[in-house]
This record gives sequence, structure tokens and C-alpha cells, in this order.
Amino acid sequence: MTFAAVARLVNLSWHQVVAICKRYVDLGVAQADFSAVKRLAADETSKARGHDYITLVADADERRVLFVTEGRGAETIQAFAADFTAHGGDPEAVASISIDMSPAFIKGVTKHLPNAQITFDKFHVIAHASTAVDKTRRIEQRTDPSLKGLRWKLLKDRASLAPAARADLDALIAQVTTKRTARAWLYKEPLREILERKQINVVRAMLRQWATNVMRSKVEPMKEVARMIRRHIEGIVAWTQTRQTNGFLEAINGLFQAAKRKARGYGNFSTIRTVVFLLAGKLDFTKINPHAV
Repeated sequence: MTFAAVARLVNLSWHQVVAICKRYVDLGVAQADFSAVKRLAADETSKARGHDYITLVADADERRVLFVTEGRGAETIQAFAADFTAHGGDPEAVASISIDMSPAFIKGVTKHLPNAQITFDKFHVIAHASTAVDKTRRIEQRTDPSLKGLRWKLLKDRASLAPAARADLDALIAQVTTKRTARAWLYKEPLREILERKQINVVRAMLRQWATNVMRSKVEPMKEVARMIRRHIEGIVAWTQTRQTNGFLEAINGLFQAAKRKARGYGNFSTIRTVVFLLAGKLDFTKINPHAV
């Protein structure tokens, strides 16, 4: 329910309901204990139109949000480390963290969570490869109208396509010698298979060979993915060991965005923070009020 809906239900003003919720969240966060947290996930989401962002850091095991702050730079990880310490956590005891390939996040983690193994999950990598396939299609479509209408067939998993759509995709792939979009797709699919493997040394070697093969091609958008993999190969290879993903945090971001749309936006960061913790903080309000549920 939105704050406005709750206000109507309990016959209070919107401001009173928000103030009560903020107070409970502040008290709940203040008594939270992070001493047992060893694995983290961090991600960003937009708080408004344009380029205003917030960063969320969560306990990867309990799948609960621990920290919310404005921005998405290295300073957000620094602020988290300070807050983590204040709640009984030890930044040096954090064993792993799943993040995207943001240079700012990487810098912040390296400096303020020095012993955390960085993991870039396979879903981020495949997303970059899918974007490269679509970019190749859009470039080639300018001179080849036959590629129109193939976007989702190229981006979805082939096994999940309807028979007719699968036939259209197969017809395109058969033209691999003449269409760069087909070659881009054929580079993406082996990448998915490589990241399913669990032998670290094998995955590292296969990724390096994949990048070499792509760099010898003429599929420019996919070369960007190859360069990215070369830059971040150890974090990508770590996925084979940790299997740590940001998927649950992205789901939380989706819940927040849905709540934001339903409420037609939130006016300030304090309200945003309150909403995120109510949605995904798993705060124990019974210590504050025995009648809370």
C-alpha cells in the first residue's frame, strides 16, 4: 500500500504516516547487528528521472538490505564501510561481494573492503553480450531491412522461443558468412556455455580464447565485450567459485521502482530510504514495539 492509502485507512495525514514509518525504520536500523555478515551484494537504482541514483548494499545470504545511500561512486562503499562498522560488522572480514563492473564500485570495494573477493555474475556478462548483439543488429539493419523484427528473437534464449520464432532465428544464423548480426549471436551463445562451467582454470582459459577469437572478427560491438572480459577476467572467473549473484538485489530494485511508480514518485531521499527498508530491510520491529508485526 502507498503511504496515501494507509493514511486514508487509519485516518491520519500522509505526513503523519510517513513520519511514523521513518521513525520505526530509524529505530530498526539503529539496533541492527551486522557482525555475522560475510557476503555482500551492491547495486544501484534510479531515484528519479535523469541520472539521480541511490546505492543499495545487502547481505547476500539473508537477502536483506543493510544500507541505502545517495549516489553511485566509490564514496558510497566508503560510507557503507563506516556504517557497517558502526553496526558491529568488520569490513576486513567481508569475504566476497557481488557488484556490477562500475569502476567506482571496484575502486570503493578494493579500498574499503580489502579482503572481499569481487564477483561479476554471469548475468551481467551475458547482458553486455546481448546488448552487443542488438547493437550489431541496429547497425546492420540500416542497410539490411530483413533484420527488422528480429530483436527479441536474438535476445531471448533460443530454447524458449516458439517454433516459428526459432525457425526465423535459425534462418538468420544460417547466413553467418554474410551477416555480422548472426556472427554476434554465435559469439554470445558459447559465452553463456563457458560461464556454466565450474572449473576455474578451464573457464579462465576459455574466456581468454573467446576474447581472442572475437578480437580477430569484424563485429565491433562484440569486441567491446571482449575488452571488458579481459579487463575484469578474475572477477568473472570468480563466479564459477562463488556463484554469487545480484539477481535478488535487482528484484528488490524492481519492487522499489514499482512502489515509486504507484506513489507517483518520492520527494526526498529520506522517504526513499524508508521505503527501501520497509520493502527489503527485514527489520525486527518487535524489539521496538511488541505489538508490531
